Amino acid sequence: MLQPFVIGLAGLGTVGSGLVDMLLANRDDIWRRTGREIVLKSVAVRDTSKPRALPPGVALLDNPLALADDPAIQVIVELMGGKDAARDLIRAALKRGKSVVTANKALLAEDGEELFRLAHERGAALRYEASVAGAIPIVQTLKESLAGNHISSIMGILNGTSNYILSTMTSCGRDFPTALAQAQEQGLAEADPTLDIDGFDAAHKLTLLIRLAWGCHYPYSALSVQGIRGLRRMDIDFAREFGYRIKLIGQAREADGRIEAGVYPALVHHTLLLARVGGAYNAIRVEGNAVGSLFLHGLGAGSRPTASAVLGDLLSLAQEGARFKASANTGFVDADLPHAAALPASDAVSPWYVRAMVRDSSGVLRDIAGAMAAENVSMAQVIQKAERPDGVPLVFMTHATTGRAMLAAVRRLETSGQVLEPATCYRVLPRAGTVEDTALEQDCAGG
Repeated sequence: MLQPFVIGLAGLGTVGSGLVDMLLANRDDIWRRTGREIVLKSVAVRDTSKPRALPPGVALLDNPLALADDPAIQVIVELMGGKDAARDLIRAALKRGKSVVTANKALLAEDGEELFRLAHERGAALRYEASVAGAIPIVQTLKESLAGNHISSIMGILNGTSNYILSTMTSCGRDFPTALAQAQEQGLAEADPTLDIDGFDAAHKLTLLIRLAWGCHYPYSALSVQGIRGLRRMDIDFAREFGYRIKLIGQAREADGRIEAGVYPALVHHTLLLARVGGAYNAIRVEGNAVGSLFLHGLGAGSRPTASAVLGDLLSLAQEGARFKASANTGFVDADLPHAAALPASDAVSPWYVRAMVRDSSGVLRDIAGAMAAENVSMAQVIQKAERPDGVPLVFMTHATTGRAMLAAVRRLETSGQVLEPATCYRVLPRAGTVEDTALEQDCAGG
């Protein structure tokens, strides 16, 4: 019989408490899958005086580093959140050859290069399924199931809070402040929602997905990031008139030997599955040269979905035992992964949605078309709506053009004196291009 698998836990918040519950509730299943017991020896928390629901015999500590110093603990589960204390604990654990399971996407996105190198040098595991998309097993899928593929693109809805807000605006006709307040009331958004609505949470996750898909470090600081703060309901409505839904998209794809990556609000055609992802759900679409298109969908947050991903990593380590190899951390054998050759957002090519609030005067459309044409931006569709107190909305979709050309055209437009406020511009995701996409569209074409 195998010896018990001894773990230490740092952080007993929503996810940590969910993990403790699942260790008890799924004890028999864990034994059947691993042939050994997973024993929680110690838990580190900020306040040891607060009552805690823990199994008998579990030690309560106020110093997370004590977990790394305990020779009986084989794996440390870091669920504290934040960066500094978590970084110190993970470094200490890896230096001692202890494996680590974490859900800390911000830390791995911004300091992952150092931590993965340290894990490789010390022959320790650094597992992080719970750091991206909650219950969706995208990390394991990219590392193992799709390891035989060359990945050409990843795109998805990577933040449940923003998706809930956009879904509420779309389905219920709410404006942005009301939808945000509703998300906060339901516990889906923090009191300070900056990480979610400004796109930074999705950007952290996208950074990790790029590393897994292409075996390179894409600096988080180099990502182009635009959130949904202040997005107006009229743009939701206008997009629907064109047949699109607005979603906060994280996307990375190969383009001329480089990687184009960013997080931004985008118009997604209603026939694509991503447009149908509602509420606080996440979804990820992966394109591989052998499998074609894959679509993964599930809860992106919450105590049990996230704890499920953490527990999956623990079971994997318990099963591997001495067979563990450091290359399993990133899915690539190199200790030092190369830095990505990044395509600047200004060079990325896509169609665009543009809304300009203009005066109700003759020649406006002519002048706007001229400003676009001067930068070689051509308009594909145009609609003009009834006058509002703040002006006349003029909405158009462009043909594919670079971000640089679009920005220059908008600047030219804003200096023409014809617009009453800065123009609103969002990318438009490309429609179907593969057989797999066509099949997915046919499945969804009814709504």
